[in-house]
Amino acid sequence: MNTLYDSDSFAVVHLLPDAPAGVPAQEGKPMLARHGFEIVDKRSGKEVYLDGLWAELFQQRIAAWQENTPTQEEVEDTLEGYAELAQNPVVVH
Repeated sequence: MNTLYDSDSFAVVHLLPDAPAGVPAQEGKPMLARHGFEIVDKRSGKEVYLDGLWAELFQQRIAAWQENTPTQEEVEDTLEGYAELAQNPVVVH
């Protein structure tokens, strides 16, 4: 797990798979099969988890940010759009 962004309004964490592809999960222990991103809206206390195609698209956005450093306002505006999808209350963070 890598924290990619943390501000007063948002936190973004990149969650990595627990095991390499093809390795079976241990019995009784949940395993993360692929990477994803958790975006926490600290203002509302809700989070959204992006995996699959959503995670790939978000990763492309991050790569673009690395090439063209955005302002904090631009980052927050983008995260605001994803936060609109947030339905899950943050339980532990």
